[in-house]
Amino acid sequence: MAVKKRVMFLCTGNSVRSQMAEGFARHLGGEKWEVHSAGLEPAGVNPRAVEVMKEVGIDISGQSSKPIDPELLRSADLVVTLCGDARDRCPVTPPHVRRLHWALPDPARAEGTEEEIMAVFRRVRDGIRELVGELLKEVDS
Repeated sequence: MAVKKRVMFLCTGNSVRSQMAEGFARHLGGEKWEVHSAGLEPAGVNPRAVEVMKEVGIDISGQSSKPIDPELLRSADLVVTLCGDARDRCPVTPPHVRRLHWALPDPARAEGTEEEIMAVFRRVRDGIRELVGELLKEVDS
């Protein structure tokens, strides 16, 4: 049995972007990946994130917003930050841990009508789906 690659997605609140990335990585990565997400200041999973992920057939309603587990961070193969704050404030990782940063806007800060806000959530979701898909292809090849 192959050893699973361990990936951790980090954001400040672990409420939207990192939750979506966790959902996509679990869905697309199958049994090859051990997937986690965490936040510097966990703020609960955003209901709009749950809703837009459900639109693409992925249920993240059972995921929870968690603080960073230092042991998990040290044992990860890959850490992906999804906001500048997490990139800048993420604890130091050992040299063997590959780090990536995906600069994505925070849909939780979107303003406007509900329709306009949901459009931002969908754009970010679709960007994350593309990035996770590319990452899985790269690492699995």
